[in-house]
Amino acid sequence: MRRALVSIFLCLALLGTAIAGRPQQSPGSSAAQAGSNPQASPPAKPDAAQGQETPPRVDQTITRTINLVDVLFTVLSRRNKLVADLEKENFKVFDNNIQQTIRFFTRQTDLPLRIGMLLDTSNSIRDRIKFEQDAAVNFLYSVLRRNKDAAFVMTFDDEPQVVQAFTGEADKLRDQIVNTRAGGGTAIYDAVYQACEKELSHPPRPPGDQPDVVRRVIILISDGDDNLSTHTRAEAIEMAQRFSVVIYTISTSTQWVSLSQTDPQKTANRKIQKTEGDNILQDLAEQTGGRAFFPYHVDDLDQSFQDIGDELRNQYSIAYNPTNYVADGKYHKIRIETPDHKGYQVRARRGYFARANGNTVPQSNPVGSGG
Repeated sequence: MRRALVSIFLCLALLGTAIAGRPQQSPGSSAAQAGSNPQASPPAKPDAAQGQETPPRVDQTITRTINLVDVLFTVLSRRNKLVADLEKENFKVFDNNIQQTIRFFTRQTDLPLRIGMLLDTSNSIRDRIKFEQDAAVNFLYSVLRRNKDAAFVMTFDDEPQVVQAFTGEADKLRDQIVNTRAGGGTAIYDAVYQACEKELSHPPRPPGDQPDVVRRVIILISDGDDNLSTHTRAEAIEMAQRFSVVIYTISTSTQWVSLSQTDPQKTANRKIQKTEGDNILQDLAEQTGGRAFFPYHVDDLDQSFQDIGDELRNQYSIAYNPTNYVADGKYHKIRIETPDHKGYQVRARRGYFARANGNTVPQSNPVGSGG
């Protein structure tokens, strides 16, 4: 009996010791400790509150910026001289005749060029193939800068074919150009479409620069008579506008050419009456902000090539959010004015197609956009 009482007493003593050694903590002590320690983390917020502070998802951000329309353009004086010293305040931009607020404006000079040389090698230009080759080679040697610019050569008859991939070596480009031979039909629109979609959509980026800080340009030499394309002219233009590709065209047609024109400032345009193919070439150029040339001799183009190079390296860029944008696929006309300089000419793409998700065009289903 005595041993049982002693055992009970010892157990009670041990239990009391354990209770006495436990740290005392009032109900508010946790909050007090957190307040006295500036490094302590605040209490976790409910899931709903955390959800409200979560940054927007990537697709939400794209949705807010999808309607941004950017336009590259060149300004010429009354005498067709380059004007490169204007400021944002000198311009007004209209979208379907509604004035827009210019959000971004830059003057971009001396940018690397990414050039697509598109050569018509169909039967219809057989008699002018030498002219075409000489014009292409002269352009490249006039404009291409070693270690800065790059070009590719695409021929087209029944279908387009890249015969020289992007390179900065003018000699490599020349070797492919002089070996071209004429034969077959003419697929101009397919060539423009494919050049923009597959080559100029993601051209080689210059070292150290942003991927898009280049100027994309097509030099199209042809008679303009398309008879085999699976794409339409509108689709070709839309694809060029989508990737801000400027198209310069050189007609190989000699119908209605005036050889009496001796003014060196005008010999790049000897036409006194344009053929249907000439009008197509002019439309491709004007819709994308380029120029069309109608020479007879290759020498007629010497000054024009220099002018093209200067234009492409001295451009303005304007971006705006259209107040009248609806993603309905309809065409929007763009007009840029210089109210303080009535005689100035603005050369820019003439519009865009209001497409949904225009800034993320899938390669399998390319569409136009105002992006």
